[in-house]
Amino acid sequence: MLLGAGFYGLQLWGGPGPAKQNISVTVPEGASLSRAAGELEKAGAIRSAQQFVFFAKIFGGGEAIKAGEYRVPARLSAADVLKLLQGGRTLQRMVTIPEGTPSIIVYETLMKADQLTGEIEVPVEGTVLPDSYAYNRGDTRQSVLDRMQKAMVNYLAKAWERRKPGIAVNTPLEALTLASIVEKETGKPEERRTVAAVYSNRLRQNMMLQADPTIIYPITKGKPLGRRILQSELRAKNDYNTYTMTGLPAGPIANPGRASIDAVLDPETTSALYFVADGTGGHVFADTLEQHNANVQKWYALRRSRGEM
Repeated sequence: MLLGAGFYGLQLWGGPGPAKQNISVTVPEGASLSRAAGELEKAGAIRSAQQFVFFAKIFGGGEAIKAGEYRVPARLSAADVLKLLQGGRTLQRMVTIPEGTPSIIVYETLMKADQLTGEIEVPVEGTVLPDSYAYNRGDTRQSVLDRMQKAMVNYLAKAWERRKPGIAVNTPLEALTLASIVEKETGKPEERRTVAAVYSNRLRQNMMLQADPTIIYPITKGKPLGRRILQSELRAKNDYNTYTMTGLPAGPIANPGRASIDAVLDPETTSALYFVADGTGGHVFADTLEQHNANVQKWYALRRSRGEM
């Protein structure tokens, strides 16, 4: 009879658990094993808190459980639930910042992120490294933002150390600024180094960069304009409009990703000074204004054939 009871007990401890689907359970900071067991029972992860505590004291090895939010897979045994809590393998959520995201949208993304806490200010443009960042329930928005900004500091420092000699930018901030323009000008990875080279060539020749995204930035802080640029906006004089000034804008116009930073610090070797859309999502490049004007006319003709003009 005792043997049968022992076998039944082991089945309760090591056999499939009662959860019919994956569930989330939060173990509060400082919670005892009994308190955690109560939360597990309420969530349906275990059959009995009392039994869980009893068997945990016999078979659990005495290792402390860790606070946090846990995802308990369906049918996970009580024994494995305890291992999950002792190992501290908490449920991690993700927040993703795509390459070229302006800081106002970084702010909005963090403010909307599920289960983050606290307030933040809009980060300085160009200080966030686009990537996916894991966080736990209850983490502060500021702590996640701090990690995003530390990642940018670390990556930019390493990238700057391996920069190509003779590049057109003189400081890491200038590199970030130009990289943010490159990021906004092309969505094709294979074009980044060539676009970076065009703007680098223009900087060296003291030509205006004439980058459309720099017109838009003071108007929307990097959000989509949603319409054509007005002639008055094209002529506007400010610290960002590269149609009315030579050199780089006052600072980044977005948060550039690793590839655009690398492109600016190691641009393609080319004499190209111009580029225009080619109708496929990419661009066609030109060394002379005459070549560029011909390419522009081809682009206009393509747009007219599509009914866009």
